[in-house]
Amino acid sequence: MCDNIKGNCVQRIGILFRLKPGTKEEYRKRHDHIWQEVRDVLTQAGIHNYSIWNHDEILFAYFETEDLEKAQRTMDSSEIFQKWRKYMEDVVLVDPASGQKEYFMEQVFYHA
Repeated sequence: MCDNIKGNCVQRIGILFRLKPGTKEEYRKRHDHIWQEVRDVLTQAGIHNYSIWNHDEILFAYFETEDLEKAQRTMDSSEIFQKWRKYMEDVVLVDPASGQKEYFMEQVFYHA
């Protein structure tokens, strides 16, 4: 879904994922000290208003971008971003069969 704000198409993206049991504090600690290079990649990718929410072992990430395909290409091609993702795999639940760890969500309601 895309909203035209100030002449730009802003896509609001929601992603659901889970923590491995007992890793909540470590996950928080790592994000308290997120690498500046990761922040730089997110900026280069055109990602803004990024936040992650937590309830028990459930995580919900939200961000906005004007071009999700460009954002994905930028992150996928970034060595530092891939290194960060690998670094996080010991605290984030990864499906052993598919390797999937993130589940993109469909927006069903928005109120501005």
